Amino acid sequence: MRGSVRRRGAGWEYLYRELDPHSGKATRLRSKAGFATKAEAQAALTTVLATMAQGSYVSPSQLTLKQFLETRWLPSITATIRPSTHYSYGRNMRLHVYPLLADVPLQRLEPSALNALYAQLLKDGRKDQAAGGPLSAKSVRYVHDILNRALQDAMRWQLVSRNVARLATPPKPKIADRREQITWTRDELGAFLELSRPHRLHAAFFVLAMSGARRGEILALRWSDVDLSVGRLYVRRSLVCVTHEAVYSDTKTTRSRRAIAVDPATVAALRRHRAEQAAEKLAAGGDYDDRDLVFCDRQGRELHPERFTRTFQEQVAALGLPRVRLHDLRHTWATLALQTGIHPKIVSERLGHANTTITLDIYSHVMPSMHADAANEVAAFILGGNEPADGRLPTEAGPRPRP
Repeated sequence: MRGSVRRRGAGWEYLYRELDPHSGKATRLRSKAGFATKAEAQAALTTVLATMAQGSYVSPSQLTLKQFLETRWLPSITATIRPSTHYSYGRNMRLHVYPLLADVPLQRLEPSALNALYAQLLKDGRKDQAAGGPLSAKSVRYVHDILNRALQDAMRWQLVSRNVARLATPPKPKIADRREQITWTRDELGAFLELSRPHRLHAAFFVLAMSGARRGEILALRWSDVDLSVGRLYVRRSLVCVTHEAVYSDTKTTRSRRAIAVDPATVAALRRHRAEQAAEKLAAGGDYDDRDLVFCDRQGRELHPERFTRTFQEQVAALGLPRVRLHDLRHTWATLALQTGIHPKIVSERLGHANTTITLDIYSHVMPSMHADAANEVAAFILGGNEPADGRLPTEAGPRPRP
């Protein structure tokens, strides 16, 4: 492929024809001006022709960042991620990226522009309250991660020659950015499960508290996903909110698609619930829409996740118990399980985490007491319960005889 250089005004420009990637034939004529000398124009042209020969050529475009994200990238990943994740990606771009970078041509986006964006968000990026305020480093990092994925796809699709997000410097989330885990004690959880027994959704609360499952996983359960004879729940899907609408989705991760063993008390609660549900179905008659759901409204339809959360919060307030989020039932189960001595790998598998490292990171607050227990138990095993009062090992209790 050949090109040419020529004078243009007081400077120089180069010209070349793009090659069709499929046929290899020359197509659109391209040019770029503004070079001070013929040598500069020729060097730039040589670079362009080299990228075409190597297959790394990027056709010049005025496509803006917003146009790329809205019309190409977000539609292209719809089938690859959960609806709630797709909504979150779009929402974060609209709230945090478009106000500053929407009209920047994709090919002119620079790492410095992203760094400036991150600095602005850390200073005044909150959009969920009238007064505004700083966005947490964790949230800014999430914005960066979305852009990094999008720009990596743009590079793979040969829309840009590099992923500038990889050259930017996003903030590192601080330990203080993490929400402190708020959980119930064993007695508080026991009181809730006992006092909420008369509530129609008691079984749903009970299963959440005793399984460590996510809200959406429990609300999406069908009776065909439950085997009460062996005490197993099979998590195969999730009910999530997208723009406040309840929609079914795949599980959060591949590991989230799992079987959860449940205890006899939970099995008994589910049996009682099934009997009560059968009575409701009979009372509703032809108005009942049987969707095989374990937890549903009185007509058999899905329970809206957000309304289910509000119901839980109202029940907690009515019972006068310490306020926790519905999701904190999951944290409570995990915390109590680890304190009981359940191996972190088992806890991780029941929670549906991608790996045990995530579990240990989230529940690191439980680790100090576990370390102390481990130290005491191992010491008791080694010393056989005969540790001297002065702390010396049995072999150090007195002088050893000389050989």
